[in-house]
Amino acid sequence: MTIAFAIQIIILTGLVLIGLLVFYLKDLLHAAIAFAAFSFLMSVEFYILQAPDVAIAEAGIGAGITTAILIQAVRSTTRKEFDN
Repeated sequence: MTIAFAIQIIILTGLVLIGLLVFYLKDLLHAAIAFAAFSFLMSVEFYILQAPDVAIAEAGIGAGITTAILIQAVRSTTRKEFDN
């Protein structure tokens, strides 16, 4: 097993764990931040797979612009608590 293969396994495991974390988080702001981490790991994985143009696009759009839009959308809504 090479170092590059071990790093790729760690990144893919992190992607699965962060994806589950995004799904199960109840606070939308925390889920948006976890989605940014997911997108960052995706861009690292694309770079490892020798697709630097896709990695740059994923980092800029996925981790940057999309996260900013999601956080702004969450912050502009009101929170209602229910006793269910």
